[in-house]
Amino acid sequence: MPESPWPTKRAGAVRPLVHYSGFLIAGLLALAADLLILEALILVGLHPLIGRVFAISIAMVVSWLINRTITFAMPGPPSLREYLRFAAVSWTSQAVNYSIFGAILILRPSVSPLLAVVLASMVSMFVSYFGFRYAVFSRGPAIARPAKSRTET
Repeated sequence: MPESPWPTKRAGAVRPLVHYSGFLIAGLLALAADLLILEALILVGLHPLIGRVFAISIAMVVSWLINRTITFAMPGPPSLREYLRFAAVSWTSQAVNYSIFGAILILRPSVSPLLAVVLASMVSMFVSYFGFRYAVFSRGPAIARPAKSRTET
């Protein structure tokens, strides 16, 4: 009988609710850090396109810590190799984010920079998730999925 494409629940598997909630929490907290830092930098006179680079850098660390511990529940201590993979995926995702952010501000200057951040972040979250899932944390615990019953084959 062929093996099911859905892994059975195993020790160390992350429940889907915890997994996706963790990603949502990581994203929201990173977004909050991004927005707060960007707003502070704008208030001290930095242009939003420059301030955003600093805000993204700090938000990325917030995201890494939460995704590592909650979303993907990685066993053992973090490694430099893991962090570098995370940074590569994050910066790729943020390049998408920043490009959309910049395009919104250039094409529609009346749009609030904070709204532009939110809109750009909604798009880049998909790049982040799939990059983290398959390129950074692929060796961590699997997401627990129900096994197919014999009647479904």
